[in-house]
Amino acid sequence: MKISQRTLLASLLGLSLAASAATLLKTDPAKTSVSAVFKQMNVPVEAKFKKFNIAIDYNPASPDAAKASVDVETASLDVGEAEMNQEVAKKEWFNSAQFPKATFVSSAIKAAGAGKLTVTGKLSIKGKTSEVSFPLSVKTEAGKQVFDGALPIKRLAYNIGEGEWKDTGMVADEVTIKFHVSAAP
Repeated sequence: MKISQRTLLASLLGLSLAASAATLLKTDPAKTSVSAVFKQMNVPVEAKFKKFNIAIDYNPASPDAAKASVDVETASLDVGEAEMNQEVAKKEWFNSAQFPKATFVSSAIKAAGAGKLTVTGKLSIKGKTSEVSFPLSVKTEAGKQVFDGALPIKRLAYNIGEGEWKDTGMVADEVTIKFHVSAAP
């Protein structure tokens, strides 16, 4: 059986593209976390989101082909006290009834050195969307890809804390969204 050069070239090119394409990873919920770090009355607080969905297409051989999206249920923020958890879901804060999810969708992921990526995309919270960019570290651990990052935002830019809560003396404007994601194919 004779294989033409054109067929061979097409086959090799197809294998090459398949090898460099991103790979959909499945997150390990037990080892993945998303939290908000802020200061309340100048005391650092870290509150964890209990419900989120993270989708990552990533191949370490071609990080520029990677894509990521994150959906966080805003009413799932656990600040450590049931009454306060209900408060942050109200209209003045996340308005979870009208805006149940905060989302991030990447538009570009670029290699930024060994074990480092720069991620750019759209962050949407409470009906406000902005372009953001942040550093991300990535490593392989026990056969899984582990991504760690932190995205600083200003809560007032997203109308988080309206009315009397616009006062940054009680709750600081600066919030860092921290995440640790463990995922495997």
